[in-house]
Amino acid sequence: MEKFFITTAIDYVNSIPHLGTAYEKIGADIIARFHRLKGEQVYFQMGNDEHSINVKNAAEKEGLSPQEYCDQMRPKFEDVWKKLNISYDQFIQTSNPKHHQAVQKFFDLINKNGDIYEGDYEGLYCESCEAFYTEKDLTDGLCPNHKTKPSTIKEKNYFFKLSKYEKPLLEYISKNPNFILPEMRKNEIINVIKGGLKDVSVSRSGFDWGIKLPTNQKHVVYVWFDALINYITWIGFADDAEKFSKMWPASLHVVGKDITRFHCVIWPAMLLSAGLQLPETVFGHGFVYLKGEKMSKSLGNVVTPLDVVNQYGADALRYYLMRTASFGDDSNFTWDDFINRYNSDLANGLGNLVSRTSGMITRYFAGKLPIITLSEKDLSLTKRHSEVFLQVEKLLNPKKSGDILFHRSLESIWVWISEIDRYIDNEAPWTLAKQNNQKRLNEVLITISQCLFYLCPLLQAFIPETVEKIRSLYGFENDWNDMKEINVTKGAALFPRIEAPKT
Repeated sequence: MEKFFITTAIDYVNSIPHLGTAYEKIGADIIARFHRLKGEQVYFQMGNDEHSINVKNAAEKEGLSPQEYCDQMRPKFEDVWKKLNISYDQFIQTSNPKHHQAVQKFFDLINKNGDIYEGDYEGLYCESCEAFYTEKDLTDGLCPNHKTKPSTIKEKNYFFKLSKYEKPLLEYISKNPNFILPEMRKNEIINVIKGGLKDVSVSRSGFDWGIKLPTNQKHVVYVWFDALINYITWIGFADDAEKFSKMWPASLHVVGKDITRFHCVIWPAMLLSAGLQLPETVFGHGFVYLKGEKMSKSLGNVVTPLDVVNQYGADALRYYLMRTASFGDDSNFTWDDFINRYNSDLANGLGNLVSRTSGMITRYFAGKLPIITLSEKDLSLTKRHSEVFLQVEKLLNPKKSGDILFHRSLESIWVWISEIDRYIDNEAPWTLAKQNNQKRLNEVLITISQCLFYLCPLLQAFIPETVEKIRSLYGFENDWNDMKEINVTKGAALFPRIEAPKT
């Protein structure tokens, strides 16, 4: 069985996830679900990044230790992911002793390889980003992401010899065209490397919330260095060599475009230093914007996933976020566009198809429709599912498409839904019923039902909760050939229309 190991970036826990965070997790979940559908052995990992200044500050405000604060935040995050139907296999906390063990082993390894040294550091640092900046990186003297003024840090630290890996990284990227995707992210990273890499600080002194440096207990490992190692922690890097050899390298790292430098420059350099394989692909997705500005907790312009899910359901949000643009591009969230897309595609499209078909089976066959052999003409419509599946498979594979094209995948599926609707209109089951043409009526409704049966696996990765409702409504089993009849039960509308507020 083929292995597929997918990860997302781990999240700071100083506040609950916003839509931008959910966008990444939903995208990764769709990919993981689709690979499971293909019969692959999928391992989907995500979690929380806990050793940051922001976390320590948030804990102090609540009168908690950082560990107590992190342990309280974990269920809040997992509750959001559960409501969004994110099907991860492992959720990690970087404060876990297992992670500490992996980080210290990794540090020891690259230290022994001669890539760690002690030196003096002075530079600009954004606490919200947990990242260093040069003057040229700033916008009007402010952090480009958080619009805050970086602090100046001066202290004796331990450094990683990143500069040593300029040429090896450029050679690796050149020989492995799918390592960084989409292409625009690759070009950005190549320009960064060609601009010259400087050695980076990997420790902090005078800071007690973090993983102790194995060579100097007065220092803790810098949060970004610690966080990157999470990808190998739970697959046995420090404690299970056999499992690690089976699982690593990762098939796909899914990260935001703002942290591609960490994942496409520093992380691969760290792995090269340690003598470990690099991940097959790092995909830098775009941002979700609200009224043209990136959603940010520090900027205070956040829409949370639960704002949408609690009112309209998880599948409505999953569909909308993935239907707007390619995963590599930026997209906008607006309530008007959400409502329009919900009504046109979900309520009037898929929802109406499911309800009108079940209604006709109930009306004309008392809810029990015998499964009969179809003509080639009717089967040509049901067989479209194979063609659509191949389209979706290619569009969701960044190595084939150069991007992850959720929006075009859903477009392909909805084209088929429109074809099924046209088939209904052309065959006019209501007219066949009036003519007492029971045989043709049975054939038509079986054709539509079989199309719905094959729509389910196509939709399962995107809107899993809705698929389970359709299967339950029609009594669909795992294999069409195992069924003798369709048994329709009464159910609520999948997507009740959202009525515009009256003015």
